[in-house]
Amino acid sequence: MTVTEPAPIVLVAHGSQDPRSASTMRCVAAGAAARWPASVTAAFLDFNPPSVRSALRGLPPRAAATPVVVPALLTRAYHGRVDVPDALGSSGVEARLARVLGPDQQGEAADPRLLAALRRRLSELDLSYDGLVLLAAGTADAAARSTVDGVAAALSTQLRVPCVAGYASSSSPTAAEAVAAVHALGATRVAAASYFLAPGRLHDTAAASARSAGAHGVAAPLGAAEELVDLVLARAVEVADAKSPGGSRPTGAFLVQGPTASEREPADLRAA
Repeated sequence: MTVTEPAPIVLVAHGSQDPRSASTMRCVAAGAAARWPASVTAAFLDFNPPSVRSALRGLPPRAAATPVVVPALLTRAYHGRVDVPDALGSSGVEARLARVLGPDQQGEAADPRLLAALRRRLSELDLSYDGLVLLAAGTADAAARSTVDGVAAALSTQLRVPCVAGYASSSSPTAAEAVAAVHALGATRVAAASYFLAPGRLHDTAAASARSAGAHGVAAPLGAAEELVDLVLARAVEVADAKSPGGSRPTGAFLVQGPTASEREPADLRAA
């Protein structure tokens, strides 16, 4: 993948108090950097350094290469709609904002690379199964949840087994309830795919819930799977050479209105 002028990438993850999470996202950034002709930096919305502001301001000035910000997020829920644009706007640095890594609207098909990464992690379990649950963090955003259900449906179609999404927080069904639902569909050996980019408290919670209901194995989070790194670079390519209508400033160089109380995610999800 090449672009006319290589633009630095800032890969923006949520951040976590669990050190495994930031370490994993830095590995994803390193995997992308090995194949991208400019710098790739992992930055975080909370908990871990560097902040988005620090990462963007720390880039060398290059007028011909506006930085690209790729949200390391699997849905366009609160963090994608509000937190990332807010962080860009407050940085004072002009940047182009790419799409999230998962489907960003209801009905949008999951990228084949995302599905391939999920299948790669499932294959590493080296076990047979006739049903799946798709473990996810959870969100109060119904539209975002529908995209997770869409990914579960796509996995079901590809692998020819029933697949139901189960959540760690803020949403139902829980992972245990999802395992029960797949059993009710006739499955006898249920495995769990992990719709998480990195390990952390929420993934641990969902995995334990699935196992408590009889899941035979839980796949690792996507991490630096080759297909996930491919997807990060593809998202960057989509916007690296894009020109804003009328020559206006690129996507990302703006502030968004703060969320109302009803839009805020529950504290336990925001602190994952």
